This record gives sequence, C-alpha cells and structure tokens, in this order.
Amino acid sequence: MAALCTVRHRWKRLKCLQIFTRNLTGRYDYDLVVIGGGSGGLACSKEAAQLGQKVAVLDYVEPSAKGTKWGLGGTCVNVGCIPKKLMHQAALLGTAVKDAKKYGWQMPETLRHDWAIMAEAVQNHVRSLNWGHRVQLQDRKVKYLNLKGSLLDEHTVRGLSKAGKETVLTAKNIVIATGGRPKYPTQIPGAVEHGITSDDVFWLKQSPGKTLVVGASYVALECAGFLTGIGLDTTVMVRSVALRGFDRQMAGLVTDYMEAYGTRFVWGSVPQRVDRLPSGPLQVTWNDSETGREHKDTFDSVLWAVGRAPETKTLGLDKLGVQLNQETGKIVVGPDESTSVPNVYAFGDIGEGRPELTPTAIKAGKLLAHRLAGQSTDLMNYDNVVATTVFTPLEYGCVGLSEEEAERRRGKDGIEVFHAFYKPLEFTVAERDASQCYIKVICDRGGDQKILGLHFTGPNAGEVIQGFSMSLQCGATYPHLLQTVGIHPTCAEEVVKIHITKRSGLDPTVTGC
Repeated sequence: MAALCTVRHRWKRLKCLQIFTRNLTGRYDYDLVVIGGGSGGLACSKEAAQLGQKVAVLDYVEPSAKGTKWGLGGTCVNVGCIPKKLMHQAALLGTAVKDAKKYGWQMPETLRHDWAIMAEAVQNHVRSLNWGHRVQLQDRKVKYLNLKGSLLDEHTVRGLSKAGKETVLTAKNIVIATGGRPKYPTQIPGAVEHGITSDDVFWLKQSPGKTLVVGASYVALECAGFLTGIGLDTTVMVRSVALRGFDRQMAGLVTDYMEAYGTRFVWGSVPQRVDRLPSGPLQVTWNDSETGREHKDTFDSVLWAVGRAPETKTLGLDKLGVQLNQETGKIVVGPDESTSVPNVYAFGDIGEGRPELTPTAIKAGKLLAHRLAGQSTDLMNYDNVVATTVFTPLEYGCVGLSEEEAERRRGKDGIEVFHAFYKPLEFTVAERDASQCYIKVICDRGGDQKILGLHFTGPNAGEVIQGFSMSLQCGATYPHLLQTVGIHPTCAEEVVKIHITKRSGLDPTVTGC
C-alpha cells in the first residue's frame, strides 16, 4: 500500500510538472476548451473550430433531485425552449379544435388529451437533437468529452467522468458556459422531497394531473399555460408580481388572459409546507400574505418555478480567484465576456447582468470565438435590443424598454406611448375574446421619435416581434412605422397602423378591418 501511495504521489507531481512546463513553453493540448455543452457552449466551440482552432467541449448533466437526466444540448434543447414550445403547441391545438366547430368542422363532443403520447413524441424529438449535436461536433472536429469540468488554473481543466476517472486538459483559453438549474425552496418542508421543477416536467412518463405551479416567472406561466391548455386543473401561486422585469401592463394582460383561459391564480401567497397524504395526493399549506390566514389544498404535482441558480459552485472558481457576484453566484464579466482571471471567459446565463436567453448566448458565443481566434473585435450588443417572447396561452413578445424603464430614463414627458387593442381575424368567427390582444410602441417624444420599446400580445407573438427587433437594431423611428405598408390581413399590420397615444385619452380599440 505504501508503495502504491508513493507511485500515486509521483504521478501527481509528474502531472503538475507537465502542466507547469506547458504553461512555460506556451504549448497546450487545445486552443480552446469550453466547459458546458448547452446552446451557447456548442455554438462557441463549433464556431471556433471552423476558424481553425483546436477545440474540446466538456459537458456533464447532474441528474435532477428527482433523478431526471438528459443528453447533450443544455437546458434549451432538453428541458427548456424546445420541449416547452412543443407542449405549448399541443395546448394551442386543443384550442384550435374548439374553434374548428365554429368553422364548420364536425367534432366529437368530448376530447381527451393523452400525456404519454405527447411526452414520448417530444422526448424522441429531443433525443434526435442530442444526437444531431454530437454529429455536428464530430463533423467540425470538436472533441466532445462527457466529463464534469473544473478549473485547476487559467490554462488547465480537470474533467471527471461518472466513474470518477480524471482527465486533465490544457488550453490557451478556457470558456465557461455552464448555464443554470432551477432552484428548490429548501427552507420549505417537503419541497424537494415531493416537488418537481422544469428539469422534470418535460420528461414525465405520466400526466402530472392537478398541478400547483409555484412562482410567476415566464417559466412558471408557460408551464401553467400548456398544462391548462391540455386540460389539467392548474393553479399558479404568486408571492408578489407576475413576470418581474417585464412591462407591468403587458404582464397584467398575460395573466388576465390566463385566468379567463382557465388557470387559477392565488395571489400574495407563500407555501409553508408540502405533505404526502396517506391516500396519495400532496397537501400544500400556504399563508395569505395580506390576511395572514392559512389555507390548504391537495394536488397531484407541485412544480417549483422560483428562479434559477448558476452552475458555478463546482468549477473551482474561488481557488482560481474568478470574481463572482456574492448575491447571485454569477460570474462578473466584462463587455468582451472576460472574467477577472486572464484567459478565462464566461457568457450566457452564468454571466452577471446577462439576459437568460438562448439566442443571446448563441450569438455571444460565436462572437467570442471570433475574438479569441483573432478574426474580429466585435462585441455582443446587450443594450435593450434583444427580443424575447413568453409562450403563454396568449403569447407576449417584446423588444427594447418597458414603459416603466423608458419613463425612468427619459421622464414621463420625454416619451410618447402609442397603443391599440385589436382583434385577430382568426378570433372573429370562433367568437374568442380578444380583450387582451394589445400593442404598445414606446418612443422618444421629441426629435425623430426613436422607438425605445415595442410590446405585443397576440397569436404568433414571437414571429411578429422577430422582424421588428431588426428594425430597432437599425434605429427605427415612429415615422418609419407610418411609412411601412402592412400585410393584410395580419396581426402584425396593426403595429404599422398604430396612431393613438395614451396621452390623448382616446379609445385605442381598432375598428373595421
């Protein structure tokens, strides 16, 4: 045993000497090592390889508290954007089937959704994307390692396999793109033991049944929306406000529509405990923050959507001196995604102050790859022109400033808000309520009336906002909108027809076609 220990120590000294020598001579195993195989990390690694860099990417998924695990591709592919949008589509189809009767389709009186069929189809598509990412890495000669990465120094990464086998890699530059995972409110008894998160819901084999969604982020509302849409009894418990950080008026329209759609909201309430009853269901106890009264109800599932935590704790950043925001745990980064340690970069959800959006991470990763390869000096533009959409039953898309933020920056008298309530043509024959279909364009009041923000609730909001986001990148003004000819009949054309201001006090309801 003593001889074995001696050999082990000698091996460790030789390995350290090897790393030290490489650092002195400037010779590394790779030009770039990326830790994190999500959308951003993969985009960065593939782009760097196409620019002639020798690249390795490390990705390892720790199973969720419920044991859920998945393949290469990160949150978006496996437990985020992709399965969410597909299940949202399932819910929209349910609504379309109801509308179809008004359009003359003879439909059965009762319709039933089969969770297992939907889940299997969604999961099979996700697995095809996992495989596709591996093929793309291979085609671009990026070395993929299913290892849990951490930093030993600014040029050295240690990878651990599931079996505990260690692999050491050196690189000229290291990029961290590990993203985040859902939080559990561990202070609430039974929360972890009996609850699930967005890491689990898309991989359930059986329907979650009657569900309590705790939280009011876009993740919470999107999940509650598609669960309601496929016919499940769904409640959202909100501590304070919904869609924090988004425009307040628009957030209100989203939740108003959801309530009319069938989602129950419990406002100003905080869960106290979750217990499994002998009969099987979960009993949730909560307090009303306003009255202080205690309430109880039973559910089949409790889905926690109370925020996300960056995956930075196991990276060895503290030993290396990488600066973190102590409150959020995120990495402090510069405009060029650099950290406080030379040759170590970070971007995506783990970057302090960065939007937690997949397309943002992809774009930032590609730009970083070009800079590290010496091909460009272009930086990612994060300044309020990144569009996004919340895929709730009535979709909400936006780009630029909220009305509150615009007013804070310019003053109430410094902005002009054009707005309109409209009715999508598709809603007319189906006799659907369009009370929350709304458009708001926020502009500078003076000068050329530059557009500061654009907000839209209605069908296909993401498709509508995507085009207008480009116009904001180009410095679009309100006169530009007026000069644009709309496509008729569409919801998007209502944006270019908008002409009534909030300041005027006139009724903004669109009449006629």
